[in-house]
Amino acid sequence: MPHKAALLARIAQRSARVGVIGLGYVGLPLALEFARAGFNTLGIENNSARADDINAGRSYIPDVAQAELAALVQAGRLAATTDYAAIGALDAVIICVPTPLRKTRDPDMSYVVSATERVAEHLHAGLLVVLESTTYPGTTDEVVLPRMLRTGLVAGAEIFVAFSPERIDPANPVYGVRNTPKVIGGVTPECCAVAAALYGTVADEVVPVSTARTAEMVKLLENTFRAVNIGLINEVAIICGKLGVNVWEVIAAARTKPFGFMPFYPGPGLGGHCIPVDPLYLSWKMRSLNYKARFIELADEINGSMPQHVADIVAQALNVQAKPVRGSSILVLGAAYKRDVSDVRESPALDVMEALLERGALVEFHDPYVPEVRLEGHTLHSQPYSAALLAAADCVLLITDHSCFDMDAVLASARLLVDTRNAAAGHTGSARVVTL
Repeated sequence: MPHKAALLARIAQRSARVGVIGLGYVGLPLALEFARAGFNTLGIENNSARADDINAGRSYIPDVAQAELAALVQAGRLAATTDYAAIGALDAVIICVPTPLRKTRDPDMSYVVSATERVAEHLHAGLLVVLESTTYPGTTDEVVLPRMLRTGLVAGAEIFVAFSPERIDPANPVYGVRNTPKVIGGVTPECCAVAAALYGTVADEVVPVSTARTAEMVKLLENTFRAVNIGLINEVAIICGKLGVNVWEVIAAARTKPFGFMPFYPGPGLGGHCIPVDPLYLSWKMRSLNYKARFIELADEINGSMPQHVADIVAQALNVQAKPVRGSSILVLGAAYKRDVSDVRESPALDVMEALLERGALVEFHDPYVPEVRLEGHTLHSQPYSAALLAAADCVLLITDHSCFDMDAVLASARLLVDTRNAAAGHTGSARVVTL
C-alpha cells in the first residue's frame, strides 16, 4: 500500500502537513500541539478574525498561551487561513467543528456536513481525514465516508478516514492534549493505523478501537455517565432540601467509603458544549431505532429543571426576608458554564437569569471572563466588581465559582447569598447563606 507507507513515513519524519478545521476550544489547542511536535500545521477557520489573530500570534483561548502561540507562528510551524483549497497541499486534516442541538433537541449536523463537503472538494490520494466533533454513532460511516468515496478514492488504500473523540476540558490545569489518552477508530484497520500513528506524535497514549462507530460511542458513554450521575445528585439535592438535610454534608460523608461510591455534586444545571448535548445525540439516534433511552431523557429532564429550581430557592430566600422576587435586585456571580472559562454555551446561569427576569426581578451580573450575555429580550453587561455592588443587592446568587471570587469578601458585603456551588463552605461573614 504505497499511500499508507508514504504517509506513515512522513508522519514519522514530521514532514507531514497537518490541517485543523475549526480553531475553537478544541481545534486550537490541538493545532498548537501538532505544531509543538514539529509538524507544519495549518488552521482552517471560517471566522476571518480568528484566522487573523492566529497569524498575528494572538491567542483568544485562555488555555493557549499567547507567547507560545506567537513563537510557533513566528517559527513558521503554525498558520491559519480561510481558504479550504489549502487542503490540497495537506497530508492530514482534522475536523473540529461545533455539533450543537437544534431547538427541537435533535442534532444540528450542518457544520460537520459543510466541513466534510469542503474537504471532499479538495480530497486527494494520501490524505488522512479525522472527525473529532462529538456526534451520534454512525456519523463517520454515514455522513463523512460517503462524501469521501464520491471522489472514487478507496478508503484504507488511497485515503484514510477515522474518528477520534475530542477530550478537551477547558481550564483543566492537569490534563491536556498530550496526557489525555486518545481513542481512535477507523473505517478500516488501515485507516485506524494511520490515524493512530499521527496522534501518537502528540498524545502519550493512543487507544485504538475496532470501528469509528465504537469510538463515537466511547465519547457519548463518557458524557452520558456524567450527565446521568449529575442528574441523580441534582435530584438527591432536591430530596435533601425537602427533608431538611444538607446535601453537601451527605456527599462529604458518603465519599469516605473507599469503594463503590464516586462523588458527584449538584449545581444550577449543566453547561458547556459536551455534557448537556452529547447524551441527547445518543437519545436521538435510539429514537430512530424505536428505542427510548430512559436514563438519558430522565437525567436531561432533571438537569434541565435545575435553573427553575434555583429561581425557586431565590424566591424562598427572599420571602423569608419579607421581600418578593418582583422588584428585588439580584446580583448573579458568574455567567460562564464552569469556573475560570469565558464559555457561556448552554450555561445554566443564562437560564437562571431569564427565569428571574420573567418573575420581575432586577437582575445584574458580574463575571470577570464574560463581558456581556444575551438573553431573550435582554442584553446584560458585566458590572464592575465592588463591595458596594454586593451590598446593594437584595440577593447575591453564586452560579459559577470562579477561583478569583473572594468568598470571605462576598460574605462580608452581601446581605443574602444563594450559593449553588457550596463555595461559601469554610468561609465566614455576616451574610445569610442558602445552599441547594
